[in-house]
Amino acid sequence: MIKKMIFGMLAIGLLATSCSSDDDGATTPQSTSDLVLNLNGLEALGDDFVYEGWIIVNGNPVSTGTFSSIDFPQSFTVNTEQLNLATQFVLSIEPAIDLDPLPAETKILAGDFVDASATLNTNLVGDFSVASGAFFLRTPTDETGTNNGNDQYGVWFGNPGMPPTANFTLPVLPEGWIYEGWVVGDSGPLTTGTFLDFDTADNLAPFSGASAGPPIPGEDFFNNAPVGESFPLDIRNRTIVISVEPVPDNSPAPFTLKPLLGVAGTEIAPETHDFNLNLGSLPTGTVTR
Repeated sequence: MIKKMIFGMLAIGLLATSCSSDDDGATTPQSTSDLVLNLNGLEALGDDFVYEGWIIVNGNPVSTGTFSSIDFPQSFTVNTEQLNLATQFVLSIEPAIDLDPLPAETKILAGDFVDASATLNTNLVGDFSVASGAFFLRTPTDETGTNNGNDQYGVWFGNPGMPPTANFTLPVLPEGWIYEGWVVGDSGPLTTGTFLDFDTADNLAPFSGASAGPPIPGEDFFNNAPVGESFPLDIRNRTIVISVEPVPDNSPAPFTLKPLLGVAGTEIAPETHDFNLNLGSLPTGTVTR
């Protein structure tokens, strides 16, 4: 009888232990790990946009969180199993109020995981390693058939001629990005317009004259001078920039991606001025899991 009581008590104890183990398994939270970002060259996006990180797990994007600060390193808490399965990290630019759970088209950095880390670059925007181009000084939009002798007030991207022709070596941009030209004025950068094609006019002529411009991107600087600028604007010896802008754009100023930069000399068309590579403007970084 005593043996039966002992065996009975042992069975109840084992059952209680088993139930307790089952309960613990049901309530134990999923394990998490830190994902550490260490990025260089990003710019603050303002109040309307944020950066968002993504890990690619079985081909699907999983958000690692958003951030606005561009001080690094930064750590994010991520599901351990998903993080271990991730094959790639992607950084996108997202609206601050975002109802879409998927990444926007404006993906700026990416890299494949090799063991515990991934090296990030902007190659998903484009390979700018062999980017090149040239520009010339000319003012076709204030002319009615003859040269007015004031070609120092305009800049156009390509080779001069009848008509001018494109000469950019630049990658075709993916959806979510567009090129924009700039002249550094007395009070800051002045846009020459945005464009995707190199052999057609750009989509903006904020400062040009009334006549039609050539079939290449560029701008004359005669009208609508912003505060701090005096028009007509002499382009000679000024810095000329080609940037890559997000769509939608977070700011009226040039974005951080500026693959080409040149300085206009004193010569007007038919002389041209070369752009130089400015790869140091492209963000880079690492992510560690």
